[in-house]
This record gives sequence, structure tokens and C-alpha cells, in this order.
Amino acid sequence: MSEEKSFGVVLRGLRQRGRLTMEELAEASGVSVRAIGDMERGRSRVPQRRTVVALAEGLGLADAEREALLVAARAARPTRAMAAAGTVVPPRSVGDFTGRDRELARLTEAAARAGAGVWASVSVVSGPPGCGKTTLALKAAADLAGDFPDGCFVVDLHGVEGPVDPGEALLKLLRALGVPDRRLAQEDPQGRAGLLRALLAERRCLVVLDNARDEGQVRPLLPGGGRSLVLVTSRRPLTGLEDVDRLALSEMAQPEAVELLRRILGEARADAEAEAVARVAELCGRLPLALRVAGNWLTVRSGWSVDHLVRRLADEERRLGALVAGDVRVEAAFELSYRQLTGQAARMLRLLSLVPGPDMTAAYGAALTATGVFEAEDVMEELVEAGLLQATFTGRYQLHDLLRLFARAHLSRDEEPGEREAAEDRLRTWLLETAVVAGRWYKPGYGAPPSSWQGLVPLESAEQARAWLQSEAPAWLAALRSAAHRGEHTLVMETADAMGWFCGVWVWGHWTEVFRLSSEAAAALDDPYLQAVHLNYCAWALSICEHRDREAIERADEALQFARRAQDAAQQAWALMYAVTPHRRFGELQEGFDKVRAAADLFEAADDHDGWIGAIGVYGGCLRDLDRAEEALVQHERVIVFLDAPKCPVTGHAADTYRAIATGALGHDYAALGRWHEAADFYRSTVVQSHRTGQTILEGLTLLGLGEALTELGEAEEARSCFRQVLALGDAADSSQLKTAQELLDALPAE
Repeated sequence: MSEEKSFGVVLRGLRQRGRLTMEELAEASGVSVRAIGDMERGRSRVPQRRTVVALAEGLGLADAEREALLVAARAARPTRAMAAAGTVVPPRSVGDFTGRDRELARLTEAAARAGAGVWASVSVVSGPPGCGKTTLALKAAADLAGDFPDGCFVVDLHGVEGPVDPGEALLKLLRALGVPDRRLAQEDPQGRAGLLRALLAERRCLVVLDNARDEGQVRPLLPGGGRSLVLVTSRRPLTGLEDVDRLALSEMAQPEAVELLRRILGEARADAEAEAVARVAELCGRLPLALRVAGNWLTVRSGWSVDHLVRRLADEERRLGALVAGDVRVEAAFELSYRQLTGQAARMLRLLSLVPGPDMTAAYGAALTATGVFEAEDVMEELVEAGLLQATFTGRYQLHDLLRLFARAHLSRDEEPGEREAAEDRLRTWLLETAVVAGRWYKPGYGAPPSSWQGLVPLESAEQARAWLQSEAPAWLAALRSAAHRGEHTLVMETADAMGWFCGVWVWGHWTEVFRLSSEAAAALDDPYLQAVHLNYCAWALSICEHRDREAIERADEALQFARRAQDAAQQAWALMYAVTPHRRFGELQEGFDKVRAAADLFEAADDHDGWIGAIGVYGGCLRDLDRAEEALVQHERVIVFLDAPKCPVTGHAADTYRAIATGALGHDYAALGRWHEAADFYRSTVVQSHRTGQTILEGLTLLGLGEALTELGEAEEARSCFRQVLALGDAADSSQLKTAQELLDALPAE
């Protein structure tokens, strides 16, 4: 007697003994008449335990009879051994699985929700080649197997190469679930898909559909409801599927990557070369497949040091070729996806390897391919769908380091040298031209882009300009270096000159390099005026950004000589001005005082209103240094009066900047006079103004002054708040300000 009949016979016998019709048993148990009839006739598999218990209660069975019915049900269910004997394999354990705690927790939650019938019973795990999708799914299946009493099954769909036909995969699953061939022969493909949905809805199974090619391959294999869970792994996010939970996988975190290498190598060997192991993790891009290949490589070559592998991987041109262990090649995993791309997408991938920053927007693709942004975005989304490009929550795209090397290798092989150079030129030109337009938002005499400007990104406000310059800084700085290397001197100087005012808004560690490159470009052109301009910028950066004051004075002195050769009074004045702050820091107060007074006269003679305002403000500061605070007040009030004049020639961002600086200077003047209430009032006004105009350095400096004034007034709590606001500025503030804020905070009485 077959296993199906054994359960049906037991159930029918118990029902008939109790003199119940199917309708009466259905009413007593809550199980449908059709389901009872199918079970008794052997037309369906055995129900879940809760259904059997409901039938037992409806039959009014004693404990012994209830247990007999449960035993018959268990005997009729397909076992995991049966599943393993079929064409579907059970999940294997992953012995050295490392990390991915957050992702495992997500899949555990999905299993719990599926078990409760309150959420989608399908989870799609997607990500680039080699990121560990299959390993994660198998680990989750092994961990969760106990929650799925009706079996766990794994079907490899071979989606990247030689994909399995959905109908074939469907037959494999149905056979593994115990459906006899005679029943399968009675159904067409749609009927088989419906049968699978019914079985997965009726039972509690876990199915891993590994390496899916696309949505069409997995749709017939998905449940329509119930308490089973299906985990789908794919290089594509399968966005066409509805009502699924999605988990995007990428490279491992650095600590997880190191721990995986430690498990493969053994803790003693790994810890003996801890720095080298960490470097291997970085060079592998923290990609699990690459890490495993590197770890296996070292395991086989046990006499070689980890540092030896570091040296092999350090060569970018040979790195992918070095990541080979037996028949496992990282490059081969990438190649399979690359072959499936359209020609347009393959070309885009190759060209994206030229992007110098860690991530990018669609505008980069547009610049590289000389297309529109939306067209480029469509092609880049194809790369995302193929798992070769990652889309972030911020709307940017990331190309994994190893995929970048892979794409660059294909760029060399598949593109004509002239096309590569043309794409590089387009990208460099776009980055630097956009940087110029964005920087000029802050430069007197410019502001908004001209109406004729057609850009790939919106720069309709100073805020948008600042956001672009900061977010794309790695790329446009790399483009500036490239332009300097190529001898594009005019472009380098134009870019640096556009930053002449923006550099005062954003604390950035590369301003000295920017202006050093422009100074070298000016020297190459042997133009004394341009040399004066860019040496002045360089002097400013050395002093303000890096506090390299002696070098700043030297560059300013050089600028002064070139400005005199060019007979340019304004640049002479700026050269004198940029030496003042370093002199003040060295305590050379008279030297600073003499230079700023001379600068003010030169600016006035040149009718340079911006320079004159700046010089008068610094002149007042020098007076305060010389204990002449009352005279300093007069000079700073003079600046405010000039800016308040109805026809003031200085407007826009420049006027806002000068007003904030002068207001803050008045706070310092009153503080020097011990008039703390007035000082606090001016400081508060300056904090608001500097924050609104984005002058972070001034904001931090003013908050320090306000905190000290409040301390003098006995307002310890408000003072503490000021110092904490400085610390909250973080990297946006000057490092010396952060240090001073912490010292002043520590000096306050305990809360």
C-alpha cells in the first residue's frame, strides 16, 4: 500500500467509524470538504501538522488515536532524504561563514514573517559577482532548516551561463516535494506551476532558487501565499517581481573581510602578519570571492608570506590575474556578466573605469559618452540590473574596485586609443568647466551662470554649487591634476581662480595643492601678473589652511615682486595682506601693522572695493593686537557703514561675507575692552550670519568667542553649549578650533 493511501485509509476509517460525512467532518474541523476528499483519495500530499490536529479534534479522537493519525501523516510526508535523492539538493553547511550579521537577521525576520503569514514569502538577494549571495542563502537555509519541517531544497538555476529552463526547474521541485510522475504527466506547465503554489502554500518549506537569470525564470517557481519561504539569489535585483523582500549585497566590511581571511589562514598565521592581512582585504576590495581565492592561494603556498601576496596584488594591471586559485578566477566571474551586456552597456562600463572618484552620478556617464543625462542613466541602470554597477540610496553609482580594473582592462583591449583619449578629454573638460561655473557663484562679479550655459547638472543656486563642488571634489581635483600634467595651464589657472572665494567657505585639505598647481601653471606661462595672482592664493592656503606661516610669508613676498613687475597695485596689496596673519601669529605685530596699512592705501588707489574692505577689517585687528581696541572699533564700524550705504558697490555673497567678518570683529573688539554684554551680542549676530553664508571657520571662531564672553558673564550652561557646537562642526571646522573648544569645555565647572 502506498504512503498516500496509508494516510487516506487511516483518515477515512476514523471518519466512518465516527459515522461522519465529509461535510460533517469539514464543519467540525474547519478543513474544507474538497481537501478532506483529496486526502482520502490520495489526490494531494499530506497536510501540515496543524491541519492534522484540526481533523483529530473534529473526529473527537482520544490521545492514542490522535497520535496514530499524526504518525501516519509524518510517514506520508517526503523526507529530506527523499529530496536529496531527487534532482534538487538540500542546503549544505558553510563551515567558515563570516560576518553578514545584519543580512542574516533580515532573512531570519523574513522567515518569521512568512511563518506568520504576514509578509511576502519571497526574498531576493542580489549583488555583483563574487559578493557571496549563494553563500549567504545557504547559510541562512542551514540555520533556518529547523523552522521548515516540510523540507529545505536548493535549485541551481545556472542563470549566468546555460540557464535552466523554468519548466525543468519546476519539475525538479515537484518531484522533490513527492509528486509522482503520473500526476505530473497529467498537468501542463501552468497546471504544474499551480500545483507547486498549492504545495508550498499547504506546507512549510524553504526553497533556495540560486543564481537566477531574470524574473521569467523564477516566476513559475514562486508561491502565491502560505508559510513557505523562497530565497532567490541573482546578480540582478529582479525589479519586475512584485511583493518580494529585497536584500542588496555588496562587499564585506573591513573587519569582516579580515576575519574571513583569519578563518581561512588560521588565526596564528594571520595575526603574525596582521597589517599585511588587512592590506590583502583592501586590495581584494573586500569581495568575498576574491578574499577566498587569496586565502586559498596562501593556504596552498604555506611557505609564502602574506606580504608577498600584498606585493603581487599591489600591481593594478596584474591584480585580477593574480586572483586565481585552481579553477576559480575572480575575472571569470565578472566576464560571465559582461558577455550578457548590450554593446551600449558594455561600452559604458568600460568608460566608467575612467572616473577618478569613488562614486559617480549619471552626469559622468553622459560626459564620457557625449549623450544626455537621461540616456546615460538608462544605460547605467542596465549595468545595475546586471549586477556590475551599484546604485546607492543617495542616487549615486559605485563601481567596485576590482570591477573597475576589469573594465579598464577591457577598455584597453576593446576601445581604440583615440576613443579612450577623447572620452578622457570630455570627462576632464566637463569636470573642470563645471567646477569653474560652480566656484564663480561665490566670486565677486560673477554669481549665477550665464543664460547661455548648458550644463549636465543644475547649478541654479550657491547652495547647489557648493554641494556639487564638495561631493565631486575627488573627481575634479583628479581632473585638475591631469590637466596640470598635460600642460593645460590656462585651464588649471581658470579653475583655481574660480575657487578664490569658495575656498574661504569650505575647510578642505587640498587648497594648498590646488593653488600650488595654478602657481606652477602661471610660472610655465611666465606671466608676472598671473604669477602674482596664484602665488597670493598659495600664500593664503599655506597660512589659513595649514598654518605654514613662514612659507606663507615667502610666497607672499614672491607674489609682491611679480605684482610690482606687472605694475598691478591690487595684487601688490593682496600680497601684503596675505603676509599679515602669519606676522601676527609670530608676534611680529609692527610688521603686520605696516603691511596692512600699506595694503589699504594700495587698494584705495586701485579702486578695489573688495580688497579695501578686507584690508580695513584686518587693519582694525592689528590695532586691537597693539592694545588700541577703541581705534579698532572705529575701523570695523567704518566697514559696516560702507556696506550699509544705499549704493554700496559690493553686493551678494561678498557683501554678506564682509558683513559677518566685520560684525565678528566688533565682538572681538568689545571683548578686548572687557565689555562682555556688547561682545556677546555681536558674537550672536555673527554666528547667525556666518551659518547662513556657510562660513564654517568664522562660525567656529565666533562660537569660541561667544563661549568665552558668556563664561565671563557667568553663563556657564550657554557657554558649554557654544563649545559643544564648535565640536559638532567636526571636520568642517579648523582643527585648532576643535582643540580650543575641548580645552575651554573641560575648564568649565562640572554640570
